[in-house]
Amino acid sequence: MATFTKRGDGQWQAKVRKKGYPVQSKTFKTKVRAEQWARNVESEMDRGVFLSTSIAESTLLSELVDRYLTEVAPSKKSEADIKVRGKLLKGKLGDRVLAAITPLTVKEFRDMRLETVKGDTVRKEMSLLSRILKLAQQEWDIYLPRGNPVGSVAMPPKGKGRDRRLQSGEQERLLREAKEYGGYIEDLIHLALETGARRGELVNLQWANINMLKRTAILSDTKNGDDREIPLSSKAIEVIERQPHHITGFLFPIRGDSVTQAFSRVCQNAKIKDLRFHDLRHEATSRFFEMGLETMEVSAITGHKDLAMLKRYTHLKAEDLAKKLG
Repeated sequence: MATFTKRGDGQWQAKVRKKGYPVQSKTFKTKVRAEQWARNVESEMDRGVFLSTSIAESTLLSELVDRYLTEVAPSKKSEADIKVRGKLLKGKLGDRVLAAITPLTVKEFRDMRLETVKGDTVRKEMSLLSRILKLAQQEWDIYLPRGNPVGSVAMPPKGKGRDRRLQSGEQERLLREAKEYGGYIEDLIHLALETGARRGELVNLQWANINMLKRTAILSDTKNGDDREIPLSSKAIEVIERQPHHITGFLFPIRGDSVTQAFSRVCQNAKIKDLRFHDLRHEATSRFFEMGLETMEVSAITGHKDLAMLKRYTHLKAEDLAKKLG
């Protein structure tokens, strides 16, 4: 049964009561719209398909993002990146209630962001928005009347993967400046080139997981969630042997962001442009193939489960292939 009450501000409040359902109420500027809404609600209740949109109509996206950052993000390895993207979503769309976020809203957000950042960045931002809205529906019992609007909007095309490799003379300059810079950065560069390990895997490597007799190391809690045992070359053993044992048990007691900062300064001092620490993983992986290792052997070292993803790391130098061809 629906009732209608005229409020002091000239608006009309509609209330629908039906056994088995919580009371539904909503305020409108005219009685005609209030009656129309009430008829729709009663009809859906009669047919057993009614789902309340009240939470979606009263919850701001900023509130949902905050909940995701508090309850979900801390369990993710990419928590820091998620927080940055979450802050951006709050700044651009946070003042909208969930029910007002439509495919057009998402499309306008996508196009606006593409004016200032690359497509891959926008893809990650849209993906985070989609994950948050999906979780709201599946786990937080929030009914979105239009479903997940991100799914109706085309993602920007994937950008070309980086294929930056060390050029002639760059490794020597890089290591020279790293030695001059001091700290752990020189040996981190050496070990990255010898193992293809990620920055996070190297700074989380502990002495307890290194077997000098077997010449292996276990990388724990890697990007894909699994531990990985990797072989250690003679050069890698040499680098490890000269490290002092720290009370923390870590081979390199240094934060990942400190590694990035040091590497950036070393590159600047070496006058090397557009080189990131992660590019050393790409360089190492490519070198494994140039040594003659098979795809599955390289995968066992680098931890790539998607061989298609591994393929983009195999940018073998044309001049080296020419020598093999004779």
